[in-house]
Amino acid sequence: MTGTIQNRDSFLNQIASQLGRPRISTKIERPAWRFRPQDEVLKGATQDELVEVLAEQCKKIHTSMYTTDLKDLSSTLHEVVTSYGGGPIVTWKDERFLQWGLDPLLKTQWPSQDFDVYEWDYIKGPENITKAEKANVGITISEITLAESGTVVLFSDQDKGRTVSFLPATYIALIPKSTLVPRMTQAAQKMREVHEKTGHVASCINFITGPSNSADIELNLVVGVHGPVKASYIVINDL
Repeated sequence: MTGTIQNRDSFLNQIASQLGRPRISTKIERPAWRFRPQDEVLKGATQDELVEVLAEQCKKIHTSMYTTDLKDLSSTLHEVVTSYGGGPIVTWKDERFLQWGLDPLLKTQWPSQDFDVYEWDYIKGPENITKAEKANVGITISEITLAESGTVVLFSDQDKGRTVSFLPATYIALIPKSTLVPRMTQAAQKMREVHEKTGHVASCINFITGPSNSADIELNLVVGVHGPVKASYIVINDL
């Protein structure tokens, strides 16, 4: 759906007037910086090396990390969910769950064990939020993963609700190994590439670094203040 911008020219003219200068209407050229130190961190690191960096960072952000192949993904995911006490479970509606062989687990095995599994459905509106609030485990997929900070990047859309990652008591991020990049610099570049290729950008992009935590009060770290108390990353060898 395309929106309509109203009163743009008068608004921008007013700002320029308040700044005491003519409005700039010509295209601004991107500056060519002489030094770009942000490109040098982990430059040339292989995907395996980035996995090692991510593993070390997970220790610092109170996040459990698992590595697995696609053939063992189902059993690994089951192990992690069981360690969190089982359902209720809420997931995105994402075809990759089927592609990765997780449908039998999500639609047959867990329901047979009385693990309630709810798949996000935008048609149901507020019911999605209610299900996420009551869920013990939320499961999503990382689109880009920052090894340096241990951050997963989620692209929200009508089938990938934002609340799946922060309303449940615990959180699991499935991380394709191919999504690993050194840091925010490369993540921004990848998002630009996606936009240039598709002409589309997600309505909401979330950067999540382990379980929620805060040290606002007297620098005392408290985990689980405004989101999941525990988080796990499952890195999938998809290369």
